[in-house]
Amino acid sequence: MRSLTSGLGQARPTALAVALAMASAPGPAAAIVGGGEAAPGGAVMVLASNGGVCSGVVLSPEAVLTAGHCVAGAQALRVHFRGADGAPVLIDVAATVVSPGYDAGAVAGRRRSIDLALIRTAEPLPARFPPATLSAAAPGAGDRLTLAGYGAARPGDPRSTGTFRSVALPVVEPHGPSRILVWLRGEAAAGACQGDSGGPVSGPDGAVLGVTAWIAGRCGGLTQAIRLGPQRGWIDATLGRWGGAARWSP
Repeated sequence: MRSLTSGLGQARPTALAVALAMASAPGPAAAIVGGGEAAPGGAVMVLASNGGVCSGVVLSPEAVLTAGHCVAGAQALRVHFRGADGAPVLIDVAATVVSPGYDAGAVAGRRRSIDLALIRTAEPLPARFPPATLSAAAPGAGDRLTLAGYGAARPGDPRSTGTFRSVALPVVEPHGPSRILVWLRGEAAAGACQGDSGGPVSGPDGAVLGVTAWIAGRCGGLTQAIRLGPQRGWIDATLGRWGGAARWSP
């Protein structure tokens, strides 16, 4: 399996500018891979000074949920979106908290990892990014969920990142039911790609029940997300310390 963080180079003074330029480059609304353009709603981008590009889910005006590997070890993180006039905007990050269950070596060691992190922004996000509603639902095989993110539409082409796209995919259970993970796989090449890490996986009601973390093999292949229901205690406790709260569906 591979990380969905777009690595655009080693850390250097201009790396964040390069990431911003690539993430903001206009691209066709042809895919997340195999999907189409969607309204971002409560979703933003997370950029790092080493060129990393991820997606993120807005939980409150000052809190964003993303994948743990997008934050762990990253430097000079910024939250990115386009302003009302279309110009790129970068918001500083005041604090980050990676899930205590995150394990950076989980894939190589075949261990469990809770690949989630929370970001506190240094200033409130615009009201046009409404907080997402989260869900503790446990989807089963055959259920159709919506995978979304700002990642590459064309595998290997970081300049195709920056447009929010989504695709509806069925749930599969390659290793049986899981309390931690949900897996998605379409009949054709459809799924996540570099830059989609941290993006929302939503149920039919639009509530976010997972966050994209990995793909198996190439872009558009089997996509893995972390279920949010089992992590509700950590999410709520962290936001509570920041003076905020997540919105959960009944």
